[in-house]
Amino acid sequence: MRREYSIPERLGGFGVAVAGAASVWPAFTAGTGLGLPCPLRWATGIPCPGCGLTTAAVDLAHGRFLASLGDNPAAMALAILTVVMVPLIVLRHLGLVAAPAPWSARARRRTYVAAAAAAVASWVFQLHRFGFL
Repeated sequence: MRREYSIPERLGGFGVAVAGAASVWPAFTAGTGLGLPCPLRWATGIPCPGCGLTTAAVDLAHGRFLASLGDNPAAMALAILTVVMVPLIVLRHLGLVAAPAPWSARARRRTYVAAAAAAVASWVFQLHRFGFL
């Protein structure tokens, strides 16, 4: 039987993967010399809404919470969501919490609008951080 996950649960699972990658990323880059440049910033000099996410995730993995907020607050939001969702996923797997109910079309629209607003806010933050605003 395939278990259905809600969008917040999927984001929480993604957060677990990001935390694992952020834990090994500094060693990987130090050992190989390879980095992960932002394609938009590399091509145009303009930061994208996701600029700083890798750095913010690494800062979070190493307990530098304020530095992470300064890099990209979205990483902190993902971390908080992950901390909340992982126990919920475990409880669902144990059968102690019911499967998620499907979202209504209205709830999905609100979520899409909120995600778009968050992306715009992140871009404004990055433009300000890099001196474009």
